[in-house]
Amino acid sequence: MEKIETLSGVPGMLRPFKQYLASAGLPEGARVMYCGVPGTCTPFIELLAFAVRDLPFENVFVPYLDEGKAGEIHAVPGMGMQIGGSPAVHDPAVIVMMGGLAMPNTTVEVQDAAALLARYPQAKKVGVCFMNMFEKAGWLDQIAFDLLIDATLDPVTIYR
Repeated sequence: MEKIETLSGVPGMLRPFKQYLASAGLPEGARVMYCGVPGTCTPFIELLAFAVRDLPFENVFVPYLDEGKAGEIHAVPGMGMQIGGSPAVHDPAVIVMMGGLAMPNTTVEVQDAAALLARYPQAKKVGVCFMNMFEKAGWLDQIAFDLLIDATLDPVTIYR
């Protein structure tokens, strides 16, 4: 993959994601399917969905890679985005793989993620991770993302 630019902070993650989806030529009602670890990835998925809330797409969270447990991501006025309801998860236009899936303590193997992506060959593939997680776990050797957003949380400073 070719490095396009370096940004910072939360807007540095969200703006490129929104720009990518807005310019992808997706039809109204297109489904964006986010696959991630429940709890760990959920707040970041809700942030990404919040960033694209004004685009005419349906956002869906899939815990790990289990499409049978998918939940709709919807806006809650005055609160942000929340996951609830059970949408049909067929023909996603975009599949977002979160880096938490590649963490050493999860049960997800890169081959399983690649198999899910292969079931939807028309879907655009987006990776969102922190601290080079996909690279460290060897996922970039097996999955060719159309867009990869790799953020860094460094330093993390604690005060008391």
